[in-house]
Amino acid sequence: MLDTVTQSITGGAPTLSAVLVCTAVSLALGLAAAGVYMFRNRYRQSFVVTLVLLPAIVQIIVMLVNGNIGTGVAVAGAFSLVRFRSVPGSARDMGSLFFAMAIGFVTGMGYLFYAVLFSAIIGAASLLLSVSRFGQEGRDVRALKILIPENLDYDSLFEDVFAKYTTSFELNRVKTTNMGSLYELTYLVRLKSASLPKAFIDELRCYNGNLSITLGREQNSGEEL
Repeated sequence: MLDTVTQSITGGAPTLSAVLVCTAVSLALGLAAAGVYMFRNRYRQSFVVTLVLLPAIVQIIVMLVNGNIGTGVAVAGAFSLVRFRSVPGSARDMGSLFFAMAIGFVTGMGYLFYAVLFSAIIGAASLLLSVSRFGQEGRDVRALKILIPENLDYDSLFEDVFAKYTTSFELNRVKTTNMGSLYELTYLVRLKSASLPKAFIDELRCYNGNLSITLGREQNSGEEL
């Protein structure tokens, strides 16, 4: 019984009924892949719709190249990666595209049982990693911008305050502003506690002459391709 379920439904040349069944399964699994991508993630409608349709597109290409998987992979791969020629994508976008393509390859070969099994395993793993926040840096990491007069030595100016409120800090950038009369210092700091920002800023103001201070979440661009 298991052998029958796991066999390809196409056999040789694909029939109309086999194409329709595989296309329906591809669309259903594409919808599931899009749902996994949308979970706790910012998304665009155009990209989500693409994820739904991509497995069916890849599947029909694979089925209609008469079993030549190499040709199917080359053509489908070229189509799916056109988006990244001009629009920046994230690692999650790329992973979701490959996920949808893999579904299309498997359904295009007629192995619907393996397509469903593969989608369930990868989808569950993706959801689990998202829920567990695997690989996500701690929420206590903040980006800090401080304006100081040009006559202050910024190298060790805030070391005492940083030692009191942070576990680590790094000066990422120094920029002149206001016609060169001010320095803008950009730090990446890891706070000892999430409840510290107000006290932290109040003490920094004593050192920079009550000029502008900005403390916010780090703008993480590590996912950009």
